[in-house]
Amino acid sequence: MERAILVNVATTKAEKDEAEESLAELAGLTVAAGAEVAGTIFQARPRLNPRWLVGQGKVSEIRAEARRLAADLAIFDHTLNSAQQRNLEDDLDLKVIDRTQLILDIFAQRARTNEGKLQVELAQLSYRLPRLRGKGLGLTQQGAGIGTRGPGEKKLEVDRRRITDRITRIKREIDGLEKRRSSQRQSRRKSPVPTVCFVGYTSAGKSTLFNFLTKEQRYTSANLFSTLDPLLRRVSFADGAFFFLTDTVGFIKRLPVELVTSFRATLEEVGEADCICHIVDAAATSCERQLESVEAILADLGVTDIPVIKALNKIDLLPDEERALLLGRNAGPAGRTVALSARTGEGVPDLLDRLRQVLFSGYRTYYLRVPRQAGEITDSLARRSLVLKRRESDGFVEFKIMAAPSGIVSFLPYLEQGAEPW
Repeated sequence: MERAILVNVATTKAEKDEAEESLAELAGLTVAAGAEVAGTIFQARPRLNPRWLVGQGKVSEIRAEARRLAADLAIFDHTLNSAQQRNLEDDLDLKVIDRTQLILDIFAQRARTNEGKLQVELAQLSYRLPRLRGKGLGLTQQGAGIGTRGPGEKKLEVDRRRITDRITRIKREIDGLEKRRSSQRQSRRKSPVPTVCFVGYTSAGKSTLFNFLTKEQRYTSANLFSTLDPLLRRVSFADGAFFFLTDTVGFIKRLPVELVTSFRATLEEVGEADCICHIVDAAATSCERQLESVEAILADLGVTDIPVIKALNKIDLLPDEERALLLGRNAGPAGRTVALSARTGEGVPDLLDRLRQVLFSGYRTYYLRVPRQAGEITDSLARRSLVLKRRESDGFVEFKIMAAPSGIVSFLPYLEQGAEPW
């Protein structure tokens, strides 16, 4: 297992105030990537050093600390350009990566579906292409005299062309997958079944809540980005009403732009939902900043006109008084914020009540009695309403459905007025 030393540099007061929290998050990412945190180093300076990011004296300190701690990897909580990375590796005599590389590595490890792997590879290649460089004299830029013209620039150009060609092929494959996804989305738009999409900061408990609501056993972990691939499942209420629930990749502060670009097609699923459920880790010290980070990404995706319910998760980790106060608010006037614990199930019924109010506020319950020979009517019911129950009797098929009033115009001749619930 690699041993990593983590480095953070702050140039503003706000960055200084968040340094400890940012390093803790970087440590979580390091562990998620499979490395061990050997130590951390922090520097406050008025501006970033263009050569090493940190000051020259701090470079010597990092080198000495890495040797003392037997670290073989330095991870910077910033984005390094190719020159800074090369200079740091030369002067520290260590492998050096930045925050973006670390997150890309985690995504590469966790991607399971073909689409997820393609999206991660696209992000990695997009990150590496402008940072491609040769090593040693054999790969230096061609000179102008006899004995100085080497293959270096040609080799780099070949590598760049190969990467560019691979990026083009991946984009073509992803476009094909996106066309199929778009076709599926159009089918869902025509369906009367509403959809809910989970979003949230990584490790906020989305997968745990998803498992609780769907009775799934999807993998969960305290590690950041424990699951990447989206999943769609059905969630039913006691009376038979139901909706589709989608889980998405967790967000994080300063999510690499390459990942946002590569996963945009997947993230656009959020924009197709009838309701967004924003899962928030209420026990996190950085709860507010995590919430703001997710909202910023949603704004970047153009998701502004979809109802959002905030689910304050992990209240079982809060002090009893604070937990009781949040749960007490659940019992108040119906709002768009609900406190709950996905681990214990406390407060989850309140979330389901809020979701039902948002999803089915325009729906009504109807009872229909359709002759068996009217097959075209029974076939179209599922496409234009939620069929809650069905039974057959005396040459008729009886249905209990939920639908918007405008959706049952074709079924008015079969409507049973004053029918008893069944």
